[in-house]
Amino acid sequence: ESSSSLAGIMLLEVFLVLGTVLIYFLFSKKKEETLPFKDGWWGKGQKPVTQEDTSVRPFKVETTEEELSDLFRRLDQARFTEPLENSCFHYGTNSVHLRKVVSYWKNQFNWKKQVEVLNKYPQFKTKIQGIDIHFVHVKPPRLPEGQAAKPLLMVHGWPGSFYEFYKIIPLLTDPASHGLGDEHIFEVICPSIPGYGFSEAPHKKDFNSVSAASVFYELMLRLGFNEFYTQGGDWGWLICTNLAQIAPNHVKGLHLNMASVSKLGLTHLLSVLLGRYFPGLFGLQDEDVRRMFPFLKKGLYRILSESGYAHIQATKPDTVGCGLNDSPVGLAAYILEKFSSWTDMEFQNLEDGGLERKFSLDDLLTNVMIYWVSGCIVSSMRFYKENLQKGIGTQKHEKLTVQVPTGIASFPNEILHTPQAWAKKKYTNIVSFHFMPRGGHFAALEEPELLAKDILQFVGKVEKEQLWKKK
Repeated sequence: ESSSSLAGIMLLEVFLVLGTVLIYFLFSKKKEETLPFKDGWWGKGQKPVTQEDTSVRPFKVETTEEELSDLFRRLDQARFTEPLENSCFHYGTNSVHLRKVVSYWKNQFNWKKQVEVLNKYPQFKTKIQGIDIHFVHVKPPRLPEGQAAKPLLMVHGWPGSFYEFYKIIPLLTDPASHGLGDEHIFEVICPSIPGYGFSEAPHKKDFNSVSAASVFYELMLRLGFNEFYTQGGDWGWLICTNLAQIAPNHVKGLHLNMASVSKLGLTHLLSVLLGRYFPGLFGLQDEDVRRMFPFLKKGLYRILSESGYAHIQATKPDTVGCGLNDSPVGLAAYILEKFSSWTDMEFQNLEDGGLERKFSLDDLLTNVMIYWVSGCIVSSMRFYKENLQKGIGTQKHEKLTVQVPTGIASFPNEILHTPQAWAKKKYTNIVSFHFMPRGGHFAALEEPELLAKDILQFVGKVEKEQLWKKK
């Protein structure tokens, strides 16, 4: 009898332990883990013992006759390859159309005029972690009585630049003049990612998205912004996400026009296999189903056909970069192809790649020129290697969630669609998720008004409910 009562007591103990563990897991709030700030030093050689110069210096884009005559000489001497008949943009940039672009570049495009356009917003440089950081900083032209501007950090990606935001800036700094009301007015800060545009390239290895987020966090603090909003697509998505993980108490809200999830689990796999037939079971909406299926075509094949550049850049960026940095025509062909297919995959069926359906040649060539005159294509491509060389899903930031209030604008022509059901596993506090009516990857440049409206409504929600204080 004693052995059976002993067994009973042991069983009771097991149940008590299990119950305690269960209660602990149910009621203990997971410790909100933050991402460590990365205090690197990216300058040349040894880190000096002296304090860093933290002054903020005005900067203007300038151009010289030498620069222009060198460019024209190279454009004149370009060698073109005849494209295959009827190949449109299926093999990449079609060189029949590329000749037309180059002819416009030589004969009509006015870089000096575009330099004035670039200089219409105030620009600055400041040294952070050993390298010069370039940024555009635009304050509102006017503020209603008793109202403060909300600081907004906007981060570009590859192969874009700070110039992508030139059309959206006035909608955010002066919304009233554009019929967007005056409830929320922004002070906009658009830095160039180190190694892009006019920001100095890191001289050391391992400058990744967390490094960039740390540098931009330091930039915002240096400018006196203790609380701010962030916005990004492409690499800007990851840099702003990392920033929200590093400084959740300083980032009031995170707005993304691209959200990718690298940590994929069983539910993702099942929803890919069965989501088309049982969307409700996986939290998928009709629009998710339209954008994701058939998954082989809209998921897997699309990744394979559109990610070749990323494999090269994540492995041997310096090799391919040699040719691009030496040839403006090669550089344009490489960059413009992305502005075609990432804006609309259907544009591959057009001989001109649909390039001028959504953008002007002046805007496209201004972006290419930012890469050309700064000689930054190689350093911009290295960012892929720094972010991807250790393998997808291996970094600490990929395992951490984001608690900051998040708004997602999901554009229909983005290369890969991320449903809200997937995004919310990573971004645990999504306060707005909208399927946008039109637009692709370069949202700020292509659809500035749609994006501005979405940012405004998102910030409105966060402010009204003071969501950032409820973390």
